[in-house]
Amino acid sequence: MNFLVITGSPKQTGLCHSITEAVIDGAREGGAEVSTIRVSGTPVCRCCSEGWGICRSEHRCAFADDGFGAFHEAVKSAEAMALISPVYWAEMAEGVKSFCDRLRRCENRLGGHSGNLADKPILLIASPGGSGRGGVTTLAQMERFCEHTSAVIFDYLIINRWNHDYKREAAKAAAKAMTSGRKPGVSL
Repeated sequence: MNFLVITGSPKQTGLCHSITEAVIDGAREGGAEVSTIRVSGTPVCRCCSEGWGICRSEHRCAFADDGFGAFHEAVKSAEAMALISPVYWAEMAEGVKSFCDRLRRCENRLGGHSGNLADKPILLIASPGGSGRGGVTTLAQMERFCEHTSAVIFDYLIINRWNHDYKREAAKAAAKAMTSGRKPGVSL
């Protein structure tokens, strides 16, 4: 299985980074080939023309050469994904939000396009630091992204500095379960 980890952490250390590493370890233990993209610093959508460009008709970004095109191809080839965001101001990190905004435009279901994320399982993880708050609102943003793209949510996790010891293990276990063949929405 080709498993893609999308992380918005701008740092190579810290809580969000350690969660990302746990997810990668779990996916590998489940037998997956894992690739990672770091989306911090992703340029914002330029809203071509009157709000839509070729993203609506051709399902690709007119400005894909800024790095987004390679990210989009990685998403298309993934069989399952994890979306991990630090929480800033009770929202997804800016890079994750920019990435999701651009991706959902390209993966719109208009004109009969089935979408490359349709029915793909995705693990959603919010990592609030500081106060530890804002995880629920961040997961709600991520959930809306999944609704727009028809991705299937495998699980939701909020991991902060007070629960990271056991929730990091939960993130690892979730990635392993996904890559070992467990299907979203199937009762055990």
